[in-house]
Amino acid sequence: MKHILIVDDQLGIRLLLKELFTQEGYNVSLAANGYEALELINEHNIDGVLLDMKIPGMDGIQILKRIKEQWSELPVMMMTAYGELNFIEEAKKLGASLYFTKPFDVFELRDSVNNLLK
Repeated sequence: MKHILIVDDQLGIRLLLKELFTQEGYNVSLAANGYEALELINEHNIDGVLLDMKIPGMDGIQILKRIKEQWSELPVMMMTAYGELNFIEEAKKLGASLYFTKPFDVFELRDSVNNLLK
């Protein structure tokens, strides 16, 4: 069973994506910030990360840098609000596998994640 980590400061997004990916057969962990995310990646065998770009404290770019420094092969898929598209180029340079613009189509997101991780 693949293990996916969802990192978003919005509880509603975390719960929606947890339900979606649990139904797809994934083991799902949730983190509200970068510190929790890095701790979970360190403690568990995570197969992929869905990471929001705008998170208080350590933002998505900083979290992505830290992930890629320690776990360079771990696929990271970025989620960003429409107004933050300037971050996408930087995320791509740092090794983000995919990105999704909020509001996203959950079925498109599910299919893209499935194709990347299976």
